[in-house]
Amino acid sequence: MMTAPFVPLRVFSCFTMLEGAIEPKAIAKHARRLGFPAAALVDRNGLYAAMPFTDACIAEGVQPIIGTMLALARPAEIGPVGAIDWLALLAKDDEGYHNLCKLVSAAHLDRPVHEDPHVRFEALAGLTDGLIALTAGGEGAVARLFAGGQDGKAKAYAERLAGLFPARLYVELSRRGDAAEEAAEHKLVELAYALDLPLVATNPAHYAEPAFHAAHDAMLCIASSTYVETADRPTSSPEAWLKDGEAMAQLFADLPEAIANTAVIAQRCAAGAPSRRPILPRLSDDEDEQLRRDARAGLEKRLAGRSEEERAPYLDRLDFELDVIIRMGFAGYFLIVADFIQWAKANDIPVGPGRGSGAGSVVAWALTITDLDPIALNLLFERFLNPERVSMPDFDIDFCETHRDKVIQYVQQKYGRDRVAQIITFGRLKARAVLKDTGRVLQMPYGQVDRLAKLVPNHPTDPWTLERSLGRARDKDGGPLAGVPELIAAYRGDPDVKRLFDLAMKLEGLPRHSSTHAAGVVIGDRPLQELVPLYRDPRSDMPVTQFDMKYVEAAGLVKFDFLGLKTLSVLKEGQRLLAERGVEVDFSSLPWDDPAVYELLQRGDTVGVFQLESEGMRRTLAGVRPTGFGDIIALVSLYRPGPMDNIPLFGDRKNGRVPLAYPHPMLAEVLEETYGIFVYQEQVMQAAQVLAGYSLGEADLLRRAMGKKIQSEMDSQRARFIDGCGANGIGPSKANELFDLIDKFAGYGFNKSHAASYALIAYHTAWLKAHHPAEFFAASMSFDMAQTDKLALFADDMRRAGVELLPPDVNASRADFSVEGGKVRYALGALKGVGEKAMEALVEEREARGPYRSLDDFAERIDPRLLNRRQIESLAGAGAFDGLVGERAAVFAAAETILAHAASAADARESGQHGLFGGDSSAGIAPIRLPRDAQWTLAGRMAAEREAFGFYFSAHPVDHHRHLLAAHRVRTYAELGDMEVSEGSRTSAAMAGLVEGVRWRVSAKGRRYMMASLSDPSGQFEAMVFDDDACADLEAAAKAGSCGLLTVELDRRAGDDAPRVAIKRFQPLDRLAKASRLQMELRLADAGMADAVARELQSARGGNGVVRCLVPITGGREAVLLVGRDFQLDAELAARLERIAGEGSVSLSVQEPPKLALVG
Repeated sequence: MMTAPFVPLRVFSCFTMLEGAIEPKAIAKHARRLGFPAAALVDRNGLYAAMPFTDACIAEGVQPIIGTMLALARPAEIGPVGAIDWLALLAKDDEGYHNLCKLVSAAHLDRPVHEDPHVRFEALAGLTDGLIALTAGGEGAVARLFAGGQDGKAKAYAERLAGLFPARLYVELSRRGDAAEEAAEHKLVELAYALDLPLVATNPAHYAEPAFHAAHDAMLCIASSTYVETADRPTSSPEAWLKDGEAMAQLFADLPEAIANTAVIAQRCAAGAPSRRPILPRLSDDEDEQLRRDARAGLEKRLAGRSEEERAPYLDRLDFELDVIIRMGFAGYFLIVADFIQWAKANDIPVGPGRGSGAGSVVAWALTITDLDPIALNLLFERFLNPERVSMPDFDIDFCETHRDKVIQYVQQKYGRDRVAQIITFGRLKARAVLKDTGRVLQMPYGQVDRLAKLVPNHPTDPWTLERSLGRARDKDGGPLAGVPELIAAYRGDPDVKRLFDLAMKLEGLPRHSSTHAAGVVIGDRPLQELVPLYRDPRSDMPVTQFDMKYVEAAGLVKFDFLGLKTLSVLKEGQRLLAERGVEVDFSSLPWDDPAVYELLQRGDTVGVFQLESEGMRRTLAGVRPTGFGDIIALVSLYRPGPMDNIPLFGDRKNGRVPLAYPHPMLAEVLEETYGIFVYQEQVMQAAQVLAGYSLGEADLLRRAMGKKIQSEMDSQRARFIDGCGANGIGPSKANELFDLIDKFAGYGFNKSHAASYALIAYHTAWLKAHHPAEFFAASMSFDMAQTDKLALFADDMRRAGVELLPPDVNASRADFSVEGGKVRYALGALKGVGEKAMEALVEEREARGPYRSLDDFAERIDPRLLNRRQIESLAGAGAFDGLVGERAAVFAAAETILAHAASAADARESGQHGLFGGDSSAGIAPIRLPRDAQWTLAGRMAAEREAFGFYFSAHPVDHHRHLLAAHRVRTYAELGDMEVSEGSRTSAAMAGLVEGVRWRVSAKGRRYMMASLSDPSGQFEAMVFDDDACADLEAAAKAGSCGLLTVELDRRAGDDAPRVAIKRFQPLDRLAKASRLQMELRLADAGMADAVARELQSARGGNGVVRCLVPITGGREAVLLVGRDFQLDAELAARLERIAGEGSVSLSVQEPPKLALVG
């Protein structure tokens, strides 16, 4: 007689995070391999994996059973109150699946935030239809109560469950060595017979194979922050793997019906996670007509004042787009997006001009979803919404970072808080992180594990797995990929390292934690828990979908991206600062041909300018010299790996150094704006239209095919392209050549609509910097207050631009950056460790009751609960009290005294005590006495300043010799990290530094050497010194607190982020300055700059520096002009000239001393 097959009904996927360890697809594959007709997924309080599990099972020919392990608060009458048990629930049908969604959502959303997810027992009522319940073995209340000797309560609990799940409750038995299950099994069997409940056998599976047990045990240690060797901790059961039917049949040979009932349950279940067409709330009874009406009205406003001839192409395009949008059923989507964008704009919340391909739509422009004229900029609708390929449109909307939440709140209020949710994302155990986690639970030395982890290459675009690092991975053709030799050697030679990697490789890639998508929000037409399961992120009051972005859309919900863009906040703050002095600015009305903007771009003066601020982009701008908005669009598109190879040719053709050339004469109109070079995806589409007669919809399909590189599709498209070219008189050979050319560029062509949107924001920020630099810097720095590297960069750029940065001052600064008469005042809140809220309170007190008159007055007026010693020290070290007390060191040392004075004053205020004659509350408090012996050396003052600012706010001592440093090609310590120093090799470099201290050390081999502590404008660093002369020079410099030019040797050990520095020679900068003669080389992109350069150089006469000028002449050649030998050359002059000639155009160096010729 044939026995019924076993079906595993208790499988945890890896989305029961750090407990389950099987990917949903792997469950399906394993089930098929073991011959299971079905398998049940029961993650804890969640259906996170329901959709990928359903899809994978269907693909493998296995029946999916969707379930959950639901945490259930024990009823008060059974108690104890607060006890949480588990109940396994399986969806029998669609109604059961919907009830599962509601129950797991309630477990997260309907409980107090401080409690673990669960539902009250009473909440099951009305939500059990369509669900089969299993008593959950030793994790369920029935077995636990039996094991605890509370037989009556166990029976009462089971009876209540039976009432909630009539003919759908099964008594679950597991045989896995669990003490509670073993103690309760006999009574569970008796209960089943007494209540006429069927038995069912399970083996809760957390991993697929027995060999995974050790890795699973380590994973539980990661979850509980314990060590593998710790005795008292959660441990993995060696039985928690996916056992086959034969093993289970043997395990339950005495209860065959318990095995047979697994198949009975599978036969009763016929529900998977459903996929649906997009579901959206309706804004109108006739959305199609409303869209037509709103779009036409909006376009009328956009085209006001234009002639009928000018209007015609817009109206034709509008009608075409409306027909496509309505035919595809997307009218509602456009109306929803337009509604919340129009609300944001009406409430003075900055919105980006567009992002992505949506800027190519006239309908979007008419509805004010976007703010770029797509016809004027030749943007294509078909790139956004292809009439020949139905796919959901996707507007990515940029909002001002500080007010984005208000727009989301509006959406919640409009559609209902239960109909709007964020989207979950999962953080996974990546190579380096899983090594560190595993090393910690194995109690391996941190330094060893950290060094091993750093040896794993960490390229964002090409992440390495641990397997690849050990040389075990294969490329797409099956060939071996090289690993990391040091890791391979460590793995082979050290058993502890081998154990570490063997465990970590099994855990790598599994989900570790959940978070929320940075921008994605879904909006439904009904409470979302009726469509998808929900989760609560403890950092947000918004519900979050348990399905990630891919599967939430498959479930029928439409994603809307609400992106926060800092630059929009910067522009808004710039407007506010300008309004304070009566200047009103409307960025949307600015002309796109402002000469001052293009002069700034041509100089490469774009630190802080959106999309244009990297050092490489600044050099590119100076080389290409943009003269129109189209050039900005092109450079935003070109400045990426791959396309940037075309930047030199783009610049040469634009500036007439190389003649224009087109791949085919018919492409002249398509490629004219980019000087014959393919830059945009839209140009690929237009080329196919012009050359081969494609419609733009067909051309978009061609572009996608070229991107995917599917051979069969490419062959079909090539044939279609050649035929189309033939109709235009282009032969097969040339057509093939053109197809290959277009294919090459299609791979990295950029979306012009997206580039144009970002180019406009770049233009606006460049305009603000060109016309109102103080407001630009203050606004920019206010939104980078926690990024000390960015603040230092801005401070340096302000110095070059001639904009004064005033120091922080408790009587002048605000919490954020402000403008005083064209100068920028440093923000109190930008100092390290002070806290922005405390600084806001300090400023509010000053504005309410006037400036602080003295240090005592300051202490008496502040709330001592808002300030601590660290904050006072930071304010003192930064010089914020200099206006009250000149000696920073004394104020710094008196921080505790100041706080004690503040506390006494606060106590007096609260107790209502006043002076004898009704004076203020501080009358009886002793004045603050500053220590007289507190003094700082220059190095000490600089160190305190750096501690407070995060960088050297006042010029670092080496900055006095900037021209010498530039001439000697000096690198800062921060820049060493960018140098290519291969492991095992040495590289020479020049540095400069203030010697802050030295100490002697002895190496393991007994050799005496020096460790020197130095600093430069980028920070502090340590260096080794072995040469006797260098040691003597550094020891003297440390005593004098002087600066020097350092000749150094760099090497990098395996796993180190930064190279080690060894000083070979030290030359005092003062002595070097007297002995050096400088020379400058100035490269002019065109002769038109000569007058401005000459005026600047004329003011620098009177020295002994040589200036040469390189000027372009015909034939792509350059002429070298000797301008003179009598200039005072320094870094300041070089910076001023660079602002005229452009980034990278000035080179300052030391002249070689003349060499004597031998006579004889």
